[in-house]
Amino acid sequence: MKQEERRQQTTELLLDSTKKLIQEKGCHSITMKDIMEKSGLSKGAIFHYVKSKDEIFAWVLQERLERTNERFMNEVKQGRKNFDGPMQRLAESFTALENPKDVTSKVLIYLLGKEDQPIIAEVLKQYYERSVHLSGQWILTGQQYGVIPESVNTDKTAEMFVLLSLGLRVRSSIPLASAVFNSQDYSSYIINILNPSEPPPLTC
Repeated sequence: MKQEERRQQTTELLLDSTKKLIQEKGCHSITMKDIMEKSGLSKGAIFHYVKSKDEIFAWVLQERLERTNERFMNEVKQGRKNFDGPMQRLAESFTALENPKDVTSKVLIYLLGKEDQPIIAEVLKQYYERSVHLSGQWILTGQQYGVIPESVNTDKTAEMFVLLSLGLRVRSSIPLASAVFNSQDYSSYIINILNPSEPPPLTC
């Protein structure tokens, strides 16, 4: 097996095992021993790729982001120059933003509580910047296909969407927080800004 294939398999195994543990125990209670037992990997095998469980948590954040981007780009590659398909791929990920049990949200809140550590601060910075970058790329792609107006300010709009998504994630971690703005509203808001000709969805 080639080194890159081995790395990919190990990464996927670590990610799957860690996500299951987060769902079972939460981020704070997990130890490297837990990850070793869940994944079946030795300490040496794990530390060949990462230095701590927090680094694996960072992978969890990045994986969700890249998976959403992959679904979006796959829809774009179908060649249909419309707004609905790619937007639907993005909207599918929005419900997780208000799910208190969502693994990505749990990891984000956990890492935000350790932002004073330089390594964690860098991870959070990279995650935020990557989120804004990809949001901008999605908008630019829509503009290139002529389904999003050129008048939309790509940079500001991309960052605004990321800020709203982070807000939904943080709110999901607040016990018993009341909410009138949900993921469907978020999706409708994005559609209204990016494609104002799109008729608003019917609401009860």
